[in-house]
Amino acid sequence: MNEPRLYELTDLWKSFSNGTKVVEVLRGVNLTVNQGESVAVIGPSGVGKSTLLHIMGLLDKPISGTLLLKGTDVRQLSESARARIRNKSIGFVFQFFQLLPEFTALENVVMPGLIAGDRGNGIVERARSLLETVGLADRVGHRPGELSGGEQQRVAIARALIMNPDVILADEPTGNLDPDTGEEIEILLRDLNGSRKTTLIVVTHKESLSRVMDRRVGLIGGRLVELG
Repeated sequence: MNEPRLYELTDLWKSFSNGTKVVEVLRGVNLTVNQGESVAVIGPSGVGKSTLLHIMGLLDKPISGTLLLKGTDVRQLSESARARIRNKSIGFVFQFFQLLPEFTALENVVMPGLIAGDRGNGIVERARSLLETVGLADRVGHRPGELSGGEQQRVAIARALIMNPDVILADEPTGNLDPDTGEEIEILLRDLNGSRKTTLIVVTHKESLSRVMDRRVGLIGGRLVELG
């Protein structure tokens, strides 16, 4: 039985102005992603992969086209409604971790719950459990400056999962890590996708990471093409 659709992108266009000319980054992007699927988006630097991910994460808007998330046209929603969806349904993992340096690993993971108004013991225990899942049970009280790059990215992954999101959007999640640590993060992301059935969409230059995804799509000339 086919999994229900999570994302349906139809004829998405996005352009930027650099002051002298308009640069069209996305030129009619079409993409369907099912719930639980893992998808790698690959392509050279500067072609708009991160822009596409930001649009799918409701951090940006296309110029035109349709973006359905679980059947809802999110382009028509208010900013406050989009923010609620980002908080509860979408987890983000960035290349440079984006952790708050003054807070511990546990506090960083709990933060999306606090933003959503969840201040009960349940959110703290869930954060502890997630840190244990990503191999950091003994680092919950450490601040980012006391953690290695790989450990910081594991905290970021735990934070992305804390609200039980429908999807994890990862933008070059191993790009700032050494090869061995990067491989560990690749395995962790794929294992979490398999065990939790959380949809995983990754922008990456890493051939090794893209090859273990269910699907690979390439962004070429502002359009997406399915790759083998």
